[in-house]
Amino acid sequence: MHVLITYDVKTSDEGGQRRLRRVAKTCSDWGQRVQNSVFECKLDPAQYTKLKAILGEIIDLQHDSLRFYNLGSHWHGRVEHLGADRSSNPDAPLII
Repeated sequence: MHVLITYDVKTSDEGGQRRLRRVAKTCSDWGQRVQNSVFECKLDPAQYTKLKAILGEIIDLQHDSLRFYNLGSHWHGRVEHLGADRSSNPDAPLII
């Protein structure tokens, strides 16, 4: 499934900058950054559950926010983009 993750971390309080970096690092380990606080991830259901749990432990539930948008397997028809696109197609072959 294709999942869009967005987040907003309150950086003005103690530990906020660290939480922000940890959320961004965790998301980049699982997907691709498409905007500053937006990641696209290709996950199976078990990975999705695990990633939500990891991120839920990082953020401050009183001040920070995470949103998960499940776009499903046929996400190509649900995503439109205008402007510079620095992302790659997660379904394309990966050559190492």
